[in-house]
Amino acid sequence: MYTGIVQGTGIVLDVRSGDGFKSLLVSNLGGLFNDAFVGASVAIDGVCLTVTSVFVNSVTFDVSDKTNLNTSMQYLSIGDEVNIERSHITGSENGGHSLYGHIEGVAEIVELKSRGETVDMILKLPPLAIKYFFSKGFIGMHGASLTVHDVDRQKNHLSVSLIPETIRLTNFRLLRKGSFVNIEVDHATRVMVDAISATLRPLH
Repeated sequence: MYTGIVQGTGIVLDVRSGDGFKSLLVSNLGGLFNDAFVGASVAIDGVCLTVTSVFVNSVTFDVSDKTNLNTSMQYLSIGDEVNIERSHITGSENGGHSLYGHIEGVAEIVELKSRGETVDMILKLPPLAIKYFFSKGFIGMHGASLTVHDVDRQKNHLSVSLIPETIRLTNFRLLRKGSFVNIEVDHATRVMVDAISATLRPLH
């Protein structure tokens, strides 16, 4: 499990295709992988991946074809910067929200606007995902837990803001209009919305 507090970034050093999967080689910038081990779970741009090998200055992850197709992993290439969060340690502080690294899909950035050192962003979500988001709730975006400001269900849009510290620690400074980001739904909200929908459906 993760907290949505991105700890830093790494650089994709290599991408290799396998039979039903591809492998990513990610650099160990900032020492985030100093104690990594084979089998460890790490969120890469919000996607829960398993460490498959560890080197002095890098680690590798395998990405299944299904995960690749449903996330922004499909767009990664050598030289790209990715957000990293190691799995949460039980008993340590959780300064964000509970995330699982189970990606709902990708959202497109349709608007970016600077407001001082803060950046306001509008995302266009997949149509089936918008029902799980509410104002003052949260969204997992590329592994970062962000508060949702406004939700426009007609356009499938929602808005978030990026504070300077979040921009500094993540690859968000590289995002542009038209960029795609991974999104994760709050599990508790999903259960509640689906349960209510299932209960009300027979009444119609």
